[in-house]
Amino acid sequence: MGTGIGTGAGAGTYAGAGTGTGTSPTAHQLIGLLVDPGSFRSWDEPPAGPPADPGYRASLDRARERTGLDEAVLTGLGLIGGRPVALVASEFGFLGGSIGVATAERITRAVERATAERLPLLALPVSGGTRMQEGSAAFLCMLRITSAVEAHRAAGLPYLTYLRNPTMGGVFASWGTLGHLVFAEPGARLGFLGPRVYEELRGVELPPDVQRAETLAGRGLVDAVVPPQELRELVRRTLGVLATAPAPDGAPTGTPTAGPRGDRPADQPTDRSADQPDAWDAVRRTRRPDRPGTRELLRRTAEELVLLDAPGGRDGALVRALAVLGGRPVLVVGQQRQGPEHERPFTTADLRAVRRTARLAEQLGLPLVTVVDTAGAELSVQAELDGIAIEIAHCLTALLALRTPVLAVLLGQGSGGGALALLPADRVLAAGNAWLAPLPPEGASAIVHRDGAHAAELARSQGIGAYHLAEVGLVDEVVPELPDAAEEPEAFCARLGAAVGTALGALAAADEADRLAARAVRHRRLGDLR
Repeated sequence: MGTGIGTGAGAGTYAGAGTGTGTSPTAHQLIGLLVDPGSFRSWDEPPAGPPADPGYRASLDRARERTGLDEAVLTGLGLIGGRPVALVASEFGFLGGSIGVATAERITRAVERATAERLPLLALPVSGGTRMQEGSAAFLCMLRITSAVEAHRAAGLPYLTYLRNPTMGGVFASWGTLGHLVFAEPGARLGFLGPRVYEELRGVELPPDVQRAETLAGRGLVDAVVPPQELRELVRRTLGVLATAPAPDGAPTGTPTAGPRGDRPADQPTDRSADQPDAWDAVRRTRRPDRPGTRELLRRTAEELVLLDAPGGRDGALVRALAVLGGRPVLVVGQQRQGPEHERPFTTADLRAVRRTARLAEQLGLPLVTVVDTAGAELSVQAELDGIAIEIAHCLTALLALRTPVLAVLLGQGSGGGALALLPADRVLAAGNAWLAPLPPEGASAIVHRDGAHAAELARSQGIGAYHLAEVGLVDEVVPELPDAAEEPEAFCARLGAAVGTALGALAAADEADRLAARAVRHRRLGDLR
């Protein structure tokens, strides 16, 4: 059973739970917090000769005397939990951590060395941006660093960043935010334009919370807000998941309870009405407040689990995680069902976070597991203005085009476009009481009968249940509930977790070209009962 990282409510199981600001540690202090004692080895060489401008030269001399460093960045190799990791750590005390040509060259060489030695890379920027004394030359060096970072990522090597207080300007707009996972210091100011410059150019003050780490995390732009003292464990666990050797490839064991036409065993009857729960009863069961949701499923089934931030935080409708399921490292993005007294609208920001997670899965070469359990996407004027329907369309195309394996789990409620957005997959599992419909049955009744009194009738006639969805080609395997996941949460999660592991093994064993071709055929035939 996996656990998360962090110190928030919920027994320390959330990576984004850190609060408070405090003073950002120096480069040496932060490296000391991160690496195994005595393991750091510097890669730095003396910078090039002094600049011609005497005033700038004097500023550099004062910075070196004050910090004991020869430039605004330290680079080198350290061990984190015994695992070698390349580190790039900025020093704000050295001219505000600004990036000059020599600074950029040091960073670039460190990134290139990490790539050549096939090391994971952890960048720890804290900076006001590029160095004004060096003008456009320093500014253009952001391209140099970014090019090296992109080559590192293209080599399939992990690149993590931890944004410290403050990280601004060109650093924030390039290598600082290009991490596969982007972590941030609590209370850190993160942004493109500094508040002093903003006020000078616009004549008004920048609202204080716009550039805070927590604000960005709430909009799905930062993966975890974590105090420096907890960063080591978060990085250790993250790299541990990414380095997990996949379980041996293998075909599924056992016979699916129900499958799409063409995958159903010859002796399995098409009519499974005796096994099917009543559709309206199933809808009501999926709304039980004590039914296990996405978080509960992950905590009961993951061998390793790092919960990441998502829009809305712990009260939001989305769960994002890096996990080991069935012995395989995966990325998970799922909907967290609403509680009896707390509505969780599935928002445009959530949909953008789904697409971001899908891109991350492809960059890291990991399978993506989506979990569907939603009463529907947000219905509001703001959602319309934010383009929620357009984001649903983009989610569909992003998942359909993803080259890595995609496994979808229909866990409970599957209402409307919010559910459909997470369902394009190579394989779909469904809980026995799960359902999928264009609208909740009450909404369908309002359209057809102009009242909500016929909800049960519509639920039974629309073919929304898991077994009917298998007949029309969406669901590959129905994991039974005996009779309700809420009444047997541990046993149900164990069954579903085993099915997930088997499905991931089958997808991993398939040739990529064959899998992608099968995905195209699968979606071409969805809904065809012939």
